Amino acid sequence: MLVEVEKVRRFAWSPFPVVQVETPVGRTAVPWCGAPDAALGRHHVEWTINTEISWGLNAELAAEPGPAILAGGHCVILRGRLRLSPDGVGVLDLNGSMILLDFVERPPAEADASWVQIYVPHKDVQLHPFEL
Repeated sequence: MLVEVEKVRRFAWSPFPVVQVETPVGRTAVPWCGAPDAALGRHHVEWTINTEISWGLNAELAAEPGPAILAGGHCVILRGRLRLSPDGVGVLDLNGSMILLDFVERPPAEADASWVQIYVPHKDVQLHPFEL
């Protein structure tokens, strides 16, 4: 996903700099796992989620369709289309950016290919820049 890094700050809760990013589907602040001095500007990034996802606790069917990144207080809300593999591994398609999800238990069958929202603490989301 192509993002615009607008601000870089340091917080005690993150070993990485925290960046404010504008994306095609919303904005949020998350840890940046690239070179801190090169963070400002446009970057292609990969999203990483570093927490287990529990259906009904921090994941649910979305109330409305369409990809989005929403502010949620102390968490990032990511809305995308969920794909489940036969072994229960989840991939969230967030506007063409594929994010692997580690589910505690397999979500219900109706979640597969549906629009879902996941709620992840800011500290458990990371952006990794890459070159195309």
